[in-house]
Amino acid sequence: MPPDPSLPGAVIFDMDGVLIDSNPFHIRKWVDFFRQHGIAIADEELPKIVLGPPNENIFRRYFGGNLTVAQMDELSEELEANFRRAFAPHARPIPGARELVEECHAHGVALAVASAAMAKNVEFALCAIGLRPYFRQLLSGDEVSHPKPHPEVYLKAAAKLGVEPGVCVALEDSFVGVESAKGAGMKCIAVASTFPAEDLCRETHADLIVPGIDRVSLQTLRQVFDGHASLRPGF
Repeated sequence: MPPDPSLPGAVIFDMDGVLIDSNPFHIRKWVDFFRQHGIAIADEELPKIVLGPPNENIFRRYFGGNLTVAQMDELSEELEANFRRAFAPHARPIPGARELVEECHAHGVALAVASAAMAKNVEFALCAIGLRPYFRQLLSGDEVSHPKPHPEVYLKAAAKLGVEPGVCVALEDSFVGVESAKGAGMKCIAVASTFPAEDLCRETHADLIVPGIDRVSLQTLRQVFDGHASLRPGF
């Protein structure tokens, strides 16, 4: 089916918290990791510290700015191997994610993932939930010099898809993710799966905020793309 000109040229998904409900496992991996390394973090502060930024930024914050590349790689592999083992038995798409991805694909909308996660985790997770074949491009934190909130990952995703950023809609769940997508010149739907909708509304410039990806359809994408979506839907 040829692309519908009223739809975005591409839809670019963040992964964690948008396509997969991995955030509880990411929180768990960091709790265990910090405990193993003797670092005390208040439970209520942990999500804002670890959900969104790349691992390298967090390592530098707590282990110092002089870590070598080898030390960084060792810490990252320790952390992410634990995540993959814990998440694998529970891998499934967030409700509504499969339906949206399949609907977009059926209507010829180009799809990509733009994640801060390492490439190994992105490939692993999308294969585990059975959505890998739908995405033309996967962009990971390994492929950028400047992590979110810098727009680099979204700009590269658009370039690899062969579309202009201005015809793309991104789906994000974090403050830094929304800022990254908007900085790239894209429309952005913020999914309130990780942070409260009120906080996303107050602290981001998302074009639309929804309680879950199951509230997003082709019609929603069309409305966001043409600027007719309401920032505060009824929820």
